[in-house]
Amino acid sequence: MTSVATLLLEGSLPRLEVRLLLQAVLQCSLTTLISAPERRLDDTEIAQFQALQARRQRGEPMAYLLGEREFYGLSFLTTPAVLIPRPETEGLVDWGLESSAPPASLHCLDLGTGSGALALCLQYHRPHWQVSATDHSAAALDLAKKNAARLLPPAGPVLRWYQGDWFEALPEGETFDLIVSNPPYIAAADPHLDRGDLRFEPRQALTAGPDGTEDLARIIVQAPLWLKPGGRLRVEHGYDQGEFCRSCFLRAGFTQISTRTDLAGLERLTGGQWP
Repeated sequence: MTSVATLLLEGSLPRLEVRLLLQAVLQCSLTTLISAPERRLDDTEIAQFQALQARRQRGEPMAYLLGEREFYGLSFLTTPAVLIPRPETEGLVDWGLESSAPPASLHCLDLGTGSGALALCLQYHRPHWQVSATDHSAAALDLAKKNAARLLPPAGPVLRWYQGDWFEALPEGETFDLIVSNPPYIAAADPHLDRGDLRFEPRQALTAGPDGTEDLARIIVQAPLWLKPGGRLRVEHGYDQGEFCRSCFLRAGFTQISTRTDLAGLERLTGGQWP
């Protein structure tokens, strides 16, 4: 049998990744792992580790191998059915939480929720809000509901989940104070789709037409039909799509249009207010 210390020293992956994979196989904390380097893995555990290691060597994202990813201080179940939550999207949570609408009555919508990251972070930090979420994928909604069961208190707020294509998933007559969305915004032929983690993520959640702007335009144009007077729309977009989004917001009749940058100083989020 092989020990933890041997795998850490001789592993073909970075040591941090080896540690994380060993924690997943042994179902233990980092403290437990490093405090017992002499622990030996049995044949089943070795086989599990080697299988995970081989998948990682082929480039599969750690989030899928481990089955979870931290986002905005919460741990989300993550599978190949959904995009991996990313740090730049946390800015959309920050911006959403800044809403000045009356707190007791705010109704929020997350369009294309995926793992539920945006909707659940908003609900977790604003339990008095009424949060709804949509996704075209039944598998994504199922995972989002599992994350809700893990992250929200049993007697706490209940999110409303709707399956369908953007606003088409919603009941007629619904209106919202705040709509947030991180839609697909990568061009269909973008070479980055064949590199890194993107190779393993669901293509339909990444791409939106030849130039990547089809879903952004659709959401911005249709949002006024679903916003209350004074309601706000916030979207994430590609680093080079800020000008396009501001133009769409302006043509749709929004006011107070602004764009925010990510930690790298790149335009990443654009929003506006419905009059």
